[in-house]
Amino acid sequence: MAKIKLYTTATCAYCRAEKAFLAAHNLDFSEIHVDQDQTAAEEMFKISGQLGVPFTVITQDDGTEIGILGFDQPRLSAALGIG
Repeated sequence: MAKIKLYTTATCAYCRAEKAFLAAHNLDFSEIHVDQDQTAAEEMFKISGQLGVPFTVITQDDGTEIGILGFDQPRLSAALGIG
């Protein structure tokens, strides 16, 4: 099962939409609040090169990491193998 790490902020409507999408598909994820944790914000920037949220890191079973900026439902579905 892929591991999902979701970088969010408290005021982001797209973050709330992505969390609802993941929950609707019964997918577990860890949420990192970059507006409350400067170190996490720096980590996200290092990975993505951006400060935009939501930013999702999906780690596949083979260790491959996929980074998805924004609530990109088609890319999320493809990366997670859901329809």
